[in-house]
Amino acid sequence: MSEPDGGWCALTDASEVEEDDVVCVNVRGHAYAVFNLGGDYYVTDDRCTHQEASLSEGYVQDDTVECPRHQGVFHVPTGKAMCPPLTRPLRVYPARVDDGRVWIRLSG
Repeated sequence: MSEPDGGWCALTDASEVEEDDVVCVNVRGHAYAVFNLGGDYYVTDDRCTHQEASLSEGYVQDDTVECPRHQGVFHVPTGKAMCPPLTRPLRVYPARVDDGRVWIRLSG
């Protein structure tokens, strides 16, 4: 990961995330899920808010991801918990693609 630049850090090459898919990127002991939804990139925490399953192992459909453990569904762009057993939203980070890399904003 590149050093912070105004709070922005490079996570991975955009080409590493196939369209309508998700990959896990571990940075400094934290796991992020990087989504490519129809060419738009989103970054969330990789851990489900219900029982900490890896969302990068989940099922991506349209703009949602289904947790592989108990089939709870999150709306990726907003982090909204869409159905039980989920009760807490997923953290979504500001993201952008620049110079072929996916960047995440870690600070304000």
